[in-house]
Amino acid sequence: MTTDVWLPIPPKEIEGLPEGPRYLFWDGGEDGEQEFPGDPADCAVYVVPYMKPLPVRVRPLEHLTHVRLIQTLTAGVDDITGRLDAIVPGVALCNARGVHEASTAELALTLTLASLRGIPGFVRAQQERRWESGFHPALADKNVLIVGYGSIGAAIEDRLTPFEVARVARIAREGRTTARGPVHPFADVLSLLPDADVVIVSTPLTQATHHLVDAGFLARMKDGALLVNVARGPVVDTEALLAELNSGRISAALDVTDPEPLPSDHPLWQAPGVLISPHVGGPSSAFRPRAERLLADQLHRFVNREPLRNVILTTGAETAGAGGH
Repeated sequence: MTTDVWLPIPPKEIEGLPEGPRYLFWDGGEDGEQEFPGDPADCAVYVVPYMKPLPVRVRPLEHLTHVRLIQTLTAGVDDITGRLDAIVPGVALCNARGVHEASTAELALTLTLASLRGIPGFVRAQQERRWESGFHPALADKNVLIVGYGSIGAAIEDRLTPFEVARVARIAREGRTTARGPVHPFADVLSLLPDADVVIVSTPLTQATHHLVDAGFLARMKDGALLVNVARGPVVDTEALLAELNSGRISAALDVTDPEPLPSDHPLWQAPGVLISPHVGGPSSAFRPRAERLLADQLHRFVNREPLRNVILTTGAETAGAGGH
């Protein structure tokens, strides 16, 4: 049995790794051309480098002939699922649930508050040394709709609670009941949109959620509502969003865009009422300690043949070669 584990964090910096495997460091290097740290055929666990270009992250895949576990350090795995053609059956693909909740939820709240309270305008005025006061809406007393109520969506609600919002409505793939109240299925989203002052999107990108936020979705949002996207860019139809922003009817705060990175000449940069951050929901000081804890726990499970955490799929006849978002 192969026992090499490829880690994008130096193994000596991760506390609590189990004994047994040979730990090798590989993050692709500065130029993405870093040599492999060992024979890819001996790699049993591949931890995908974080915040590296996609060609770098997927470069080893076709060479991993005996891999048993592919662990991402991202919550979304849409970029990996469509590139498993060369992977043998029986390989677990696991995401980083538990790593990004704090950081992403924090940014969702930041974007919401900054947009409502007019922070971008204050920054521009400061740069021009202008004292420009005014009246801005508060988050207090607003109705908030969270579209994508998984672990990140729940973490967003955790941070909304102290701000005296009037109501939080929740949407997920399947309806269910939680201690905080009902979670509605996606089928109910259009009926809930007209009451929402703030719509926060935190759903994974799948075939079902691609362009979920389309012209019809946006048309159901109330006048003056704010759309916050901390999910994936293609969850939102960019052209439809541009039409609404240019009309001045709604505003938006986007940590992700489609396309991404956003080209310098893209009209979204200059659209009225939009705040854009460059996909920084995950990368913060909160990332590293949570990623290390996940890896130590997951590798203990792998070595001891215990159930793995966060299994998104296991490759096989029905998944190997299948496309994905």
